[in-house]
Amino acid sequence: MLRKWFLPHWRLIFGLLVFSATISPVVLNFYVNAVTKSRCHTNLVQIPDQRVAIVFGAGVLVDGTPSPMLADRVIAAVELYKLGRVKKLLMTGDNSRQDYNEVQAMQSYAVERGVAAQDITLDYAGFSTYESCYRARDIFGVQQAVLITQRFHLPRAIYTCSQLGIKVIGLGTSDWGSYSFETVMYYTLREKLSTLKALWEVHITRPLPTFLGPFEGIK
Repeated sequence: MLRKWFLPHWRLIFGLLVFSATISPVVLNFYVNAVTKSRCHTNLVQIPDQRVAIVFGAGVLVDGTPSPMLADRVIAAVELYKLGRVKKLLMTGDNSRQDYNEVQAMQSYAVERGVAAQDITLDYAGFSTYESCYRARDIFGVQQAVLITQRFHLPRAIYTCSQLGIKVIGLGTSDWGSYSFETVMYYTLREKLSTLKALWEVHITRPLPTFLGPFEGIK
């Protein structure tokens, strides 16, 4: 009987499934953007004093220097630090290979621009936004922070850290108009899928990071 009903209506059912699969990511991304909007800032003076700023990794060039996106994140962190809005920088990124070290590049770039080395803490195992937020809480004891990343990434970063129990606000560096249209479009579209993954992780699976270890704290 079910088959007799299904066959004449299969096009309608298939259409509804396709529509649902298409609209759900849009709705979920809209939700994340909406609930984090009040905590996303683009101006340094909008950031209240915090002890810690978390700076997310974003790739390094062949010569080991920060990519343009990563450099912009570090520069924003340096400016906050020099204004006295933050005291410590937690730099989190990928050092999964001996010849690839995002956080060392970030540290060197910041020190060259006036940040004291003792005010920088490095998280070498921040392989994703989720892992960076998880480790910030469990390894480095961060309970409250400013997050620094590009605007397209900021809502997901804020949402992820918040769901893991860290009280955060964010400083979004420029994206559209700062890089090529193709580059920003690629990262913006990729972000839509990454947001779905983030929702799955924080609400469903809550996986452990690739690496955990003893508590280190931020001195």
